Amino acid sequence: MTVSQRPPPPPLSDAPLAPGLYLVATPIGNLRDITLRALDVLNGCDLVLAEDTRVTAKLLTAYGLSKKMERYDEHAAARTGPRALALLAEGGRVALCSDAGTPMVSDPGYRLAAEAIAAGHPVVPIPGASAALAALCLAGLPTDRFLFVGFLPPKSAARRTALGEFANMRSTLIFYESGPRLAASLGDMAQVLGDRPAAVARELTKLHETCVRGSLSQLAADPALDSPRGEIVVIVGPGEAEVATEADAAAALAEALTRLPPGEAASEVARALGVNRRALYRQALAVKTPG
Repeated sequence: MTVSQRPPPPPLSDAPLAPGLYLVATPIGNLRDITLRALDVLNGCDLVLAEDTRVTAKLLTAYGLSKKMERYDEHAAARTGPRALALLAEGGRVALCSDAGTPMVSDPGYRLAAEAIAAGHPVVPIPGASAALAALCLAGLPTDRFLFVGFLPPKSAARRTALGEFANMRSTLIFYESGPRLAASLGDMAQVLGDRPAAVARELTKLHETCVRGSLSQLAADPALDSPRGEIVVIVGPGEAEVATEADAAAALAEALTRLPPGEAASEVARALGVNRRALYRQALAVKTPG
């Protein structure tokens, strides 16, 4: 987001930064979404690893910071990662930033974090902006249970196969997508997941932030969503639970009784299928004590 006036840098902490790898969340658009703790880390670290040093340089400049930076992405990780680990071994302070949002979410930062953990170095999360969570809050869909999927395969056949893995999940699903593939992806989602309620959020926290809500088929046919620009998050609501038949319940109970006593078996099946536990318990007792 373009700001008319650069915000004055807030007072930074004088406390020395402890050695370790810091996973620093950065703004996803509006530069004022940086946290004071993130600024303290960026000011006190010895090295900033950035997915794109040009993007992170703009953030540092906006807050009057100047730091040694190195590129860390899927292409540079093999070269930059060992140097960062060597610095950590010497007691250095390393900050890892993605282009925007929280490191480790759909970017290669998890490799460095895993290597640092394996080597026994402290790893510290510095929470902040996240496009996935911002879109989830904005969508108006259930938030009590959700699954972050990230990017789907670019080809329709592979995309539909991947979507099939989530068709029976009763959770809100969060996807990232590019503008040119958006309409086709929404159409595939409607075909595989069913015509669920959904929302498409783009340019979050920026000047042209939008959120379009509707069913997946409505969104797939919306001309405004045909190759839009900007970063895009698709939120898909949970599907409706299927009503279990008596045969389904009986089969599930029979399987559970091979592992569990009657009471626990009845409770497990009742939770899984949404059926009456008391009736299942009577059936379980009859199976265990025939005649």
